[in-house]
Amino acid sequence: MELRIQLFGAVSLQVGGEQIPLGTPKERLALAALAWDADRTVSVDTLVRRLWDDLTPAKPREALYPHISRIRKALSAHHHEGAAAVISTTHAYTLRADPDAVDLRRYLALLDQAREWADAAGDREALGALKTASSLWVGEPLAGLPGAWADHIRGVMEEKRLAVSLLQADITMRSGHYAEAVADLRPLAPLHTTKQSFAGRLALALHGSGRTDEAAALLQRTARQLRRTSGTEPGEELRRVHHGILAGTPARTLLPSPPMPSPRHHSVTVPPDTLPVEVPYVGREGELEQLADAADKREASALAAVITGMPGSGKSTLAVHAAHRMRDRFPDGQLFVNLRGHVPQQSPMTVTEVLRELLRVLDGAPTGLPQEPGELARRWRSAIRDRRIVAVLDDASSIDQVLPLLPGTSPALLLITSRRRLDALPGARHVALDVLPRTDSVAFLRRALKERAPTATQADTLARLCGDLPLALALATRRLLSRPTWGVADLIQRFEQAPARLPELRDSHHAAAQAFEVSYQALTPTQQRIFRLLGLHPGAEFGTAAVAALSGLPHHETELVLEELLACHLPSEPAPHRYRQHDLLREYASALAASSPAADNEAALGRLIRYYLRTADQADRCAYPHRLRMEPAAGTTGGRMWQRDEAQQWFTAEGPNLLAILERVRVHGAPHELAISAHVLAGFLNVEGYLNTAVPLLRTAAAHWEGTGQSKAHGRALIDLGTACAGAGKYDEAFHSAQKALHLSQDEDEELRAEALHQMSIIRWHTAQHAEALDLQQRALRIRLSTSDRLQQGRSFNVMGMLSLRLERHKDALKYFLEGRARFHDAEDSRGEFIALHNLAELYRESGDLDNAIGAYQRAIKISDPRSGGTAQYAILQMNLADTLRARGRPGDALALYGKALPAVHSSGDRRSEAIARTGIGRALDAMGDSERALPHHTAALAISRSIGAVLEQCQALRALGEAETATGRLPQARAHLEASLALSRQIAARTEEAMALRALSQAHHRGQQPPHPER
Repeated sequence: MELRIQLFGAVSLQVGGEQIPLGTPKERLALAALAWDADRTVSVDTLVRRLWDDLTPAKPREALYPHISRIRKALSAHHHEGAAAVISTTHAYTLRADPDAVDLRRYLALLDQAREWADAAGDREALGALKTASSLWVGEPLAGLPGAWADHIRGVMEEKRLAVSLLQADITMRSGHYAEAVADLRPLAPLHTTKQSFAGRLALALHGSGRTDEAAALLQRTARQLRRTSGTEPGEELRRVHHGILAGTPARTLLPSPPMPSPRHHSVTVPPDTLPVEVPYVGREGELEQLADAADKREASALAAVITGMPGSGKSTLAVHAAHRMRDRFPDGQLFVNLRGHVPQQSPMTVTEVLRELLRVLDGAPTGLPQEPGELARRWRSAIRDRRIVAVLDDASSIDQVLPLLPGTSPALLLITSRRRLDALPGARHVALDVLPRTDSVAFLRRALKERAPTATQADTLARLCGDLPLALALATRRLLSRPTWGVADLIQRFEQAPARLPELRDSHHAAAQAFEVSYQALTPTQQRIFRLLGLHPGAEFGTAAVAALSGLPHHETELVLEELLACHLPSEPAPHRYRQHDLLREYASALAASSPAADNEAALGRLIRYYLRTADQADRCAYPHRLRMEPAAGTTGGRMWQRDEAQQWFTAEGPNLLAILERVRVHGAPHELAISAHVLAGFLNVEGYLNTAVPLLRTAAAHWEGTGQSKAHGRALIDLGTACAGAGKYDEAFHSAQKALHLSQDEDEELRAEALHQMSIIRWHTAQHAEALDLQQRALRIRLSTSDRLQQGRSFNVMGMLSLRLERHKDALKYFLEGRARFHDAEDSRGEFIALHNLAELYRESGDLDNAIGAYQRAIKISDPRSGGTAQYAILQMNLADTLRARGRPGDALALYGKALPAVHSSGDRRSEAIARTGIGRALDAMGDSERALPHHTAALAISRSIGAVLEQCQALRALGEAETATGRLPQARAHLEASLALSRQIAARTEEAMALRALSQAHHRGQQPPHPER
């Protein structure tokens, strides 16, 4: 009986033409997880991960087994000889079935066949295979199934679908049928607005069918979109097509050349090949594309690709792998020379030595080679003038070592690796390596350790412990494989229990510390001292001023040394004038610092602590002017004047370092020093949300000041403690602290008395005792009105407005918000004015007054500065305004605001807000009648909300996507997405969403004139 497993659309199983019913989504997902690897063994761990992501059940095998059992039962009901079956082995399962019985696998096989036919000039056969593949795509893969793996498969298949479309277009256009290619590609345009390969093909098809103006406009639109969304320029291929179209070059001439076999060389001389043996390679696809791009762009000028990076980042391995991948492009030879730039106990090769070695390898053992470097260089350039060779020049020490080796007018390519930047090398493409992305690190480990079968969690943990550094990953795997009795868990345990990781990163021949030592020994004494002192810094990221404090050197001298270390890739520069050290390099620097005199280290750390506390005190008084402050402590005065946005940005950048400094003071400092430090940083700790850290420290500080009998300092410490406790939800302690501060204030400290009442009011507000809270705030306001402090008056009016809003006294709330806003304006406190306006807008919107809400939102945006430490909050304000504008019938204005907010929420990592913004953009486009452009935004919103498990946002994205598909005539997809939205809304009891999904389904029914789907 014929077996068919359908993964396109809803997952289904057919045997002998009969549909076999499947139960829960997990059962369908289990079938898909097996079918994707039909006739291949799939480990239990892999299946569990595909079904449950990282939320692994307590007993994963037991949880998996019922789903496997039901699939077996469904297959066994139609059993015959040779029939499909699920076979179990130790720790694994195999779906024994023909892979072509799975539509997704058949689709991929047809794509591979089409590529082979196209490579062999069999366009007609390739086109047939592609059309057969396209007929299999009947709906979104794994439709309706949740989870990261299902999302990943959908993403993979969308890329394959694009590959099918592009290959089909190439073949169609080679046959001269440009209009047909336009018809095939145009419906896909909204889904690939920034895909350069797609834009290039569609432009060529338009150009070839006589629609040249449309083609040029498309390419201009694509270029703008690239700059807006990713800040990149079009690539060389897209620029080539664009220039050709503008110049009127015939479309046939601009088409990508079909793959051609490399020309045969009939010389009896075998091309030289001294590359190291290729090893299995994982990752660095982006960097490999850059190197391949450099190979494609060889011109009549000196050209090389320079690969730089920190010790152990895999420079040599990448260069050798790239050279192996380029063999077909460079059939005249592949060379490798170790320039010995950083080899212990050996000097770097001289230019003469390198040139003689290259000429020896290239032409055998020529006699009569000159000794003079200039003549050797001329001989080298002459030898490679017409030869397509790739040469890996590994571990260059300087520009001077490689400059004479550049090939000049030649089709040759040099791949140069170095631990130092070689920025001044003319005509070179530079590729700087960072650590591996975590996904590549995990893939490397799972491939290298496949016999040990690490779980996803184990691979991720080991990658983290290795710092995602290629050398560390390789050493860890080799060490593990050399110990047959060890499992992955044993190595992880050893790492985690060891006092330091570097000694554990070794095998019988190499150690990670040796690679760092070579770079360290190449530094000057001043550079070595600064590098060692970086090991004392408590954070991974730091600024120049902090390093100047550590070293005691002037700022300009420190900056020069950091620039020199940066050129050696010993720190990196993630932002202007901000430096970061890899954690393994930090560990190495710390070990070096430990060998320095203890007195020197203590002096350096003392300078660093004083720098951070002095700067934090100055920044705090500017960033949080409402705080009740003690007098500046000795050693914290002086320094520059701050702007408020600068101060808040400084706190954001230095936050982790301030926490580390505070911890060091807690452990090693005197009680008075800790009390001062806690007060200086209390505003930062509260605003940035470090409440679990703040509360115990502020308790200790309050107890210290109470013991000294300094009532003024004690009262302010109690206010700090109460504020932190309120933020942490410890309302009883917060109220008690504020009440105690009130008793301490007496009549002579009115500033403390008002602030204590203010804090007590806020605590009663949080505990829904609104009437008492309002009375307390009114008492605070009476004290503040007797002073000229407009800022503190504004704070009281703003809180009274919020309390009135909760008490449904809307007129009072309006009056208080306006009073608060006026006082914040007088005090030139833009943040307070922004908060008051935002609250005012919420009041208007809650009252149904959309016009006034819009006005208040706009005024809040006008006075707010997103750079002042509140970028994400500012973006959310923009989104609130955009949503109100759309509700008011102004979708164009809403779209512009959503477009501004989206990059901010994306960069802040707020994925939920990003999904909301994407849906908002799509709905604004829908409202403007441009549902084709809305589709990719709804699709992105759905993918994001699924990835984070935001079910309500997923419901909304599914409904919005279904509505856009209805508007564009994609009715089967629309009904599938709307039904999925309906099911989810019922699952979470979202009645409003359920009603809207039903209404949208009804509209889709009327549009298609088909019976509605019965309610489930």
